[in-house]
Amino acid sequence: MARVYLIRHGRPATAWGGDDEDPALDETGATQARAVAGLLLALPSAQRPCQVVSSPLRRCRETAAPLAERLGVAPLIEPAVGEIPTPAGLAVPARPAWLRRAMAGAWGDIEGDLDYEAWRRAVSAAAISRPASAVFTHFVAINAVLSLAANDPRVIVSRPDHASITILEIGPGGPIIVDPGREAAATSVL
Repeated sequence: MARVYLIRHGRPATAWGGDDEDPALDETGATQARAVAGLLLALPSAQRPCQVVSSPLRRCRETAAPLAERLGVAPLIEPAVGEIPTPAGLAVPARPAWLRRAMAGAWGDIEGDLDYEAWRRAVSAAAISRPASAVFTHFVAINAVLSLAANDPRVIVSRPDHASITILEIGPGGPIIVDPGREAAATSVL
């Protein structure tokens, strides 16, 4: 079976929902990006990713860059594995509270003008559509994939830490969770 690696971006310079809508990695995040590249390249050749896919957001692109450079490939920028969209018109200061409420419930209960069940399916389809890939994405996007794979309606089924690696095997019946990755402390989720 082919593997897909979902990597949460390294630690950003600012938290999600802050004034900077697209923060860069901080120094720790840059170190995490280099470390995750080393871990993936140390895998046996049959399991090593050969493609790099990234959310368009800067923190993911910067986390993907060391692996892409060492593999000698250009990262594929895939908007479908981006951050969870917030409801239209929601002011920046209100975003963290909205996300906390969303993460406390089920996919069908998220408030907003978007069909979040459909978003979850689209994220999952994009993430698993390229076997032998390292997909650099976000906390909620990883949960979208894992919740579908586990047939779990909850938004949060895992707490992937910054630069954690979630391993999936893609079989005829869909993705199988091999390793959900290193868990984050509650304070590093947003």
